[in-house]
Amino acid sequence: MSYIWRTNDETMKSKKYKNTAIKSVKAEEPEAAYYPSQPIKISRDISFSDFKKMASKVDFTQKEWADILHISERTLQRYAHNDGSFSSGTIDRIYQINKVFQRGKEVFGSYQKFNLWLRDNPYMLEGRLSLHSLASIEGINNVLTQLGRIEHGIFA
Repeated sequence: MSYIWRTNDETMKSKKYKNTAIKSVKAEEPEAAYYPSQPIKISRDISFSDFKKMASKVDFTQKEWADILHISERTLQRYAHNDGSFSSGTIDRIYQINKVFQRGKEVFGSYQKFNLWLRDNPYMLEGRLSLHSLASIEGINNVLTQLGRIEHGIFA
């Protein structure tokens, strides 16, 4: 048993008191078991030949593709010559555009009809769409929104 010396404020005398303080129990959670694992690659590299298969679905020129992918036409030619892989930012854009193509085919029945519709610069509530709408995330979302409206019979 331990003792504590305390001063009584009234008499200013020190007295010996029993230490009656309850020791607190520290609450601890068990540590989580983390098992090391290899990082999972979310997207695979896209070579130019893979891109060419996707690009053949619609009739875009090499310049139009370069503008949409935010790379120079010469860089696109270099990828074609070497069958090189695209950078991660470009790969992401290619996946998004491919998603738009798939959606366009579902709505219009063919890639060619979707291509004609997109080249016709269709109206939508937020303004006009164009081929260059595919050059930005907002434009891609606008095209997908309009395709959803068309699918549900809302032609505004």
